[in-house]
Amino acid sequence: MWGDRVRAVLPGVAVLALLLAGLEWAVQAGLIRRVLLPPPSVIGATLWDLLASGAFVDPLLATLQLVFAGFAIGSLIGVLLGTAMGWWPAAFRLFEPLVELVRPVPKSALVPPLMLFLGIGFTMKVTSVALVVIFPVLLNTLQGVRGVDRVMLDAARTHGWGSAHTLRHLVLPAALPFVLAGMRISLGLALVLAVLAEMLAGEGGLGFLILDMQRSFLIRQMYAWLVILAVLGLVLNGIVAALERRALHWQNRNP
Repeated sequence: MWGDRVRAVLPGVAVLALLLAGLEWAVQAGLIRRVLLPPPSVIGATLWDLLASGAFVDPLLATLQLVFAGFAIGSLIGVLLGTAMGWWPAAFRLFEPLVELVRPVPKSALVPPLMLFLGIGFTMKVTSVALVVIFPVLLNTLQGVRGVDRVMLDAARTHGWGSAHTLRHLVLPAALPFVLAGMRISLGLALVLAVLAEMLAGEGGLGFLILDMQRSFLIRQMYAWLVILAVLGLVLNGIVAALERRALHWQNRNP
């Protein structure tokens, strides 16, 4: 099992290694200015010093706290609202105009107005993250609830299941793959908005440090923090993918 997974990731690791080797050669050969992009070996050494010092822990925890808080709030709202709109036509008619009005607006454009109303503290940043999470989860939940097989719904009614019992024991389990897919998409967006909000708010977290390093012309440190951010995104995606496989283990069973 582990051997299969290792073989699956080997091509991607090889491509990444070739890309880093190519960048190293291009910088050393003078094709890329060191002031704009130091060699990967220099960035790696800077990253090692940063990790060894432990200075990355507090900013990383600040960003993770922001991501998870906004992700949890946005996912909860998205699931509840998506379920209501998918199950009750009256709820769909009530909320659909508002959803379609707000959904196309880039959520990054809402950060400045939120700063006016909520300031630049934790509340504003969590709200920004939650807003970007809500809509992918909502739409996927809505499609999952509406996509339940009508034959199964008719069978539930035939057996005397009430609306609440059908929703809990049939509709939501059937919609779970759609819900988890929306949450997986939203987690990446949550990280993006968290970093952006930290940059604009100008305090704490990985986003603030990346921008601060750039403004201070500490280019090696800036790239080191970017690597930490990239690895964080990779780890979060892997965790959600593993949880998704575990929650939907019945889909992977062979007939």
